Amino acid sequence: MDKILERIKELITEPISKLDMVVDSIEYVKVGKTNSLNIVLDRVNGIDLDSIVEATNIINPILDEYDLIDESYVVDISSKERG
Repeated sequence: MDKILERIKELITEPISKLDMVVDSIEYVKVGKTNSLNIVLDRVNGIDLDSIVEATNIINPILDEYDLIDESYVVDISSKERG
């Protein structure tokens, strides 16, 4: 799975950088019967909800096109928490 996650990061890094965002982390977790692909993004001045939606609209078609994960899963795109 690590190679798949690295490939996903490679595929989304450039398109996301056009929004002045970076991919902070990607992980694939199983909680009960639910599989989740968690993608955390970051930007210098933080990320608001509209930016998350914009990033989601870029990332989802890439995930669909390359279809790297055989199992069904949900995609959770969020911003890095700032303390």
